[in-house]
Amino acid sequence: MATETFLGLPIEVIIPIIAAIASFAVAGIYTGWVAKQNPGTKQMQEISEAVRIGAAAFLRREMRIIIPIAIGLSVIIGFFIGDSNGIAFAVGATLSAVAGFISLKVTVKAAVRAAHATGSGLGKTFAITFRGGATVGLAVPAMALAATAILYMIYPNPITIAGIGIGASLIALFIRIGGGIFTKAADMGADLVGKVEANIPEDDPRNPATIADNVGDNVGDAAGMGSDVYESYIVTILASLLIAALIGSPENFAYPILIGASGLVASIIGTATIGSRKITDVMKPLNISFYVSAAIAIALNFVFTQIILGDTPIAYALFGATVIGVILVPVIQKITDYYTNANSKPVVEISESAKWGYASLTLMGIIKGLQSTGPFMIALVAAIIVSFAITSAAAPEGTDPLLYGIFGTSLTAMAMLSLAGIVLSIDAFGPIADNAGGIVEMTEMGEENRKITDEIDAVGNTTKAVTKGFAIASAALAALAMIQAFQFEASHYFQDMVIDYGLSNPSVIVGLLVGGLIPFIITGQLISGVERAAKKMVYEVRRQFKEDPEILTGKSKPDYAKCVDVATIASIGELWKSASIAVAAPIIVGILLGPSAVAGLLMGAVVSGIFLAYHLANTGGAWDNAKKLIEMKGEKGTEEHKVAVVGDIIGDPYKDTAGPALNTVIKLLNTIAIVFVPVFFAVIVL
Repeated sequence: MATETFLGLPIEVIIPIIAAIASFAVAGIYTGWVAKQNPGTKQMQEISEAVRIGAAAFLRREMRIIIPIAIGLSVIIGFFIGDSNGIAFAVGATLSAVAGFISLKVTVKAAVRAAHATGSGLGKTFAITFRGGATVGLAVPAMALAATAILYMIYPNPITIAGIGIGASLIALFIRIGGGIFTKAADMGADLVGKVEANIPEDDPRNPATIADNVGDNVGDAAGMGSDVYESYIVTILASLLIAALIGSPENFAYPILIGASGLVASIIGTATIGSRKITDVMKPLNISFYVSAAIAIALNFVFTQIILGDTPIAYALFGATVIGVILVPVIQKITDYYTNANSKPVVEISESAKWGYASLTLMGIIKGLQSTGPFMIALVAAIIVSFAITSAAAPEGTDPLLYGIFGTSLTAMAMLSLAGIVLSIDAFGPIADNAGGIVEMTEMGEENRKITDEIDAVGNTTKAVTKGFAIASAALAALAMIQAFQFEASHYFQDMVIDYGLSNPSVIVGLLVGGLIPFIITGQLISGVERAAKKMVYEVRRQFKEDPEILTGKSKPDYAKCVDVATIASIGELWKSASIAVAAPIIVGILLGPSAVAGLLMGAVVSGIFLAYHLANTGGAWDNAKKLIEMKGEKGTEEHKVAVVGDIIGDPYKDTAGPALNTVIKLLNTIAIVFVPVFFAVIVL
């Protein structure tokens, strides 16, 4: 129930829509500012256009596969589950694809301008890369918030719009898988043949895979991350709304949506703190922008708490849960930064291990990645315990403390994702800097220009790892609410069935085992998919060098388009397997063994998936920055550098394909389970 109305609409709809409109407006201002910057020489613009055409061609070809599937699923969900869920699925899927296209278009435009700005120094280059990233950061969560608020206004029962989560997750998974395999196939082909065999730089214009590599940065890191964060936002706010509905207290319905609005407004202000003034340390202004956003978000959350929930113990407890969510973001940032930053002790140790060869570097990277999961787990457990304890203890008399505790934990996740605007802004400048560095290299602008893009890119590698940790943590917290919502939905549909979720039930154990296995199976599929696609790229680059030796002398121009086509065909061919498992597993287990087995599956996937994903993301990020550290020391071409390059190649599918896909898999499993719960009638009874 809305506390107030404006123009006949409830406040919980009006405020988010106003915030979304403001966010789109500021994103438009940033886009206009970036577009006005000098795009550079004709050669630079030609390279940028080649990247744009290649990336757009990949997404168009991918959409030709995805769109018929999405339409078919929308019709099926609408027919069997309800029209509102079919519509919500279509909205979630469409906007997930739009998030990818926006990210792609902006990063390509910003990269060439950032490359040209390297001639004006670090400050101007950084301003262009950040504002390009901020365009994505502000537009993507604005779409998610507006879509959820409008659907909630039309269909006030959140279970009837749960299909938006499936649509968002499924398309995000497709873009993540396709883009991740594309970018790593191109990257590995460019590295293995170009750097290691031919001993030329990765972005050297003589390298046939270099345009494909730059295309991959856009479709994987930019389009993939945009759709990923959009999906995370949608599923997290959906989880909070589902638990609010179970509590049955109307004023709680408004609260999660307004938390999203406060974070979006805070993100707008945070991005405005970064300008083109003289900068010596790229990380410092990024940290300031985040802390400004966090402080404003907390203040606005308090205001909305007073407006919606009033001056009661549970109101303050729920506000406290949102504060925990905001605090958790920099905690995850610090943990991830420690294990992936180019100047941190773990990365220095990894870079030094390159002196002893490939095996030493590989083992050290895996060790540090595994170790990083410990502090991550402690942070998550502390957030869950505290948020659950304070909200369950403050539950109003006569209500279920368990539901209020779960609601508090879901709000912790929502408060995290409310800052998606500033977090994605800080993340999205990374692929822009990476592409800008490629353009600088290909146009031979000079070592000083490349140092500028390398410095920004090294920070971008860390912020990309931070954003992945951010999305993984949100998946874990949102999953608790989703699993609880699933159990209540199951009890509603199977009122005559006694559903046992205890560990003495064999169905639950079977579900735990199946769910725990899914992230490992999908990880294996994705990494092997990258390996197969990379082989094709390696063969193509070798073929070009063999058939036209003048390419390496610079007298002949490589066939860049052929490499883009190879990566496109190879990556799209790998789309089906992982997505099919994520969609089919909960449905098959539910039909065969019933809802108790599905609950076990969901929990098993969360427990194994979040730690495996975090390990993969941090291990790959640490290997990448270990290579960057050696390069920044001026040791390119040394034996240690060659070893580090191979480590980076191994880490590519870890951090950019398998790791990011797993948090999407976890959320897709949960939304599939909730929407399809009516069909889980248990053919086999254990």
